[in-house]
Amino acid sequence: MSKLRLDIITIFPEYLEPLRHALLGKAIEQGIVSVGIHNLRDWATGSHKSVDSPPLGGGPGMVMKPEVWGPALDAVAAGRAGTEVSSAAPHRNDKPRHDDVADVAPRPYAPGEEDRSTPLLLVPTPAGVPFTQADAREWSREEHIVIACGRYEGIDQRVFEDAERRYRVREVSIGDYVLIGGEAAALVIAEAVTRLIPGVLGNTASHEEDSFSFGLLEAPSYTKPRVWRGIAAPEVLTSGDHSKVERWRREQSLRRTQKVRPDLIARAELSGEDQFALNARDFHLEVELREEPADWGKLLAAARKRLRKAGIEVRSVEANTAGGGRRIDVAGRSDLGEEDLRLAVATAVGATPPTSSGTGRQARWAIQSHE
Repeated sequence: MSKLRLDIITIFPEYLEPLRHALLGKAIEQGIVSVGIHNLRDWATGSHKSVDSPPLGGGPGMVMKPEVWGPALDAVAAGRAGTEVSSAAPHRNDKPRHDDVADVAPRPYAPGEEDRSTPLLLVPTPAGVPFTQADAREWSREEHIVIACGRYEGIDQRVFEDAERRYRVREVSIGDYVLIGGEAAALVIAEAVTRLIPGVLGNTASHEEDSFSFGLLEAPSYTKPRVWRGIAAPEVLTSGDHSKVERWRREQSLRRTQKVRPDLIARAELSGEDQFALNARDFHLEVELREEPADWGKLLAAARKRLRKAGIEVRSVEANTAGGGRRIDVAGRSDLGEEDLRLAVATAVGATPPTSSGTGRQARWAIQSHE
């Protein structure tokens, strides 16, 4: 599998020091990624090594010169090495990786149909197309990425028009805000892309289950201890039931996304179970019957079956005969509206809704909630 070559052109090489640390540094150390930093001023002329000039047509700020950027991009496309980045410190490699222990084969993301015979040039700019997780996945298959870090009012647009002869040019934005320069964005993009390359993370599933990987935000995470400062972790996570855990995580992912990023929910492909998870609420209804049923066990079993058939998630259907009462407690989750839920429960227990004038096993609703 080919490794990624990442070249970054900047007027502040020191800003990119974080590339030498943590998993990025380890990826460099292991030969999965190689990084070269290029000081744009190496192509500037004059005693001041100026890289900017006032904008044509007037206006505030300065624009970075094409006669500096053009030769810089030419040289990097031709193979200029720049200053090679090394890991900040040796990493421990004595602990077996999860994928090695579990014998998990590399699962690189499938490449798109784009011709990759030329390097990919990324230009961080607020005027660019939003950078997404889908882009990170696609670019994790690249062999050569070059990032051009602009400053001031940006880079002369002709630089990118000219660069299209030897690069695939992409102007990208990491958010709807403005930074002083492109270096911070370059770090964001480098980390987002590099971590998806097989071998960088010890557990492939770590990024396959990330936020945005399936169009949704990731569910909340918890670890030991089970109770910390009086706050307990969700009980389901220590149940040992993996199917329940996965369902809980899916529901939490859906709810978090709906709350924080409803725009993602609107675009997501949701199953019937997903729709239920988003719209369902817990409820507890207590129904008092006017007549004693002939067989409580038969009535309760039939009620559970009817409730499930009505699409209601049943937690409990229990008789409450304390003090000579004839009550049925029903608890569960439902995405039905208040009145529809009451009708469904009444039908399930063979009772008449309280709005009816019928006789017989009529329901009297002592407690009702749908929250």
